[in-house]
Amino acid sequence: MSADKRVLVVGGAGYIGSHMVKCLLQAGYQVVVLDDLGAGHRDAVPAGVLVAGPAGSRAVLDTLFQACPVAAIMHFAGDIQVGESVQRPLKYYANNLGATITLLEAALAHGVQSFIFSSTAAIFGAPQYTPIDEAHPAAPINPYGRSKWMVEQVLADASSAHGLRSVCLRYFNAAGADPEGQLGERHSPETHLIPLLLQVASGRRASLSLFGDDYPTPDGTCVRDYIHVSDLCEAHLLALRYLEGGGASARFNLGNGAGYSNREVLAAVRRVTGRPVPVTIGPRRPGDPPILVAESRLARATLGWAPRWPDIDAIIAHAWAWEQKQGGQPGH
Repeated sequence: MSADKRVLVVGGAGYIGSHMVKCLLQAGYQVVVLDDLGAGHRDAVPAGVLVAGPAGSRAVLDTLFQACPVAAIMHFAGDIQVGESVQRPLKYYANNLGATITLLEAALAHGVQSFIFSSTAAIFGAPQYTPIDEAHPAAPINPYGRSKWMVEQVLADASSAHGLRSVCLRYFNAAGADPEGQLGERHSPETHLIPLLLQVASGRRASLSLFGDDYPTPDGTCVRDYIHVSDLCEAHLLALRYLEGGGASARFNLGNGAGYSNREVLAAVRRVTGRPVPVTIGPRRPGDPPILVAESRLARATLGWAPRWPDIDAIIAHAWAWEQKQGGQPGH
């Protein structure tokens, strides 16, 4: 297959990346995956497509691009834990920013035409208003968010200077699992609410502490916008086709446009699983804004994106099917 139908998925052995690989293959693309397997899983990638190595190594990248020319890159690799980024900021700047710059330099040297970047709602910091649209000021409040926002600015400059067209997709809360049950969320440590609650439901955890119940929200707990991982991948596929069609560099917020509080997510987990799911209420987590909800009209209008799984029960049902397959092995 020619390079114009081959996509490099960086971080393709991780949670969202592995779902993206499946989506691309089903859409008729050829895929090569670059992943250092620090957080990814070899068994999440089809045989024959994985190159095990760091995205920040120019030697690895040059060898890969010479062997497998690609037209587009989807970049999912990066450190994602907000708390760790505060404790180890240089790690986040080195990996999320520095390695991406090396990747971009190699991409330009080898004639890559399109770049799709996994960004985050964390670039907005404590929101000034909600739902959050693309015009909302970027004001990240931790090194994780700052590192992602820096990459967005680097991509804008690379577009202006070198003609590398890019799409930055700002995720709100990716959740759920492959509806066919082949893939799911396997972070170690796990920090996301839905898989943690499901681990309590399955007996892998005894209980869970929710962070605060005194926020200025209807039930006192934080409200978040959850987007099914398969819908997220569909947005990436549409962004790729947008760039293939000559679209200009752009940024899009991705969410369902409706928020669910932590208590509402808990109620949905209990409803879907039929399990009691005990929780306690702990203190607030520093830096948690009360409400984070996306305004995604621009992605819907420009890309033609329409989430297939907007309902929280469907998101949880797919994640629950995956959790039940895990066999009591947290983090594996």
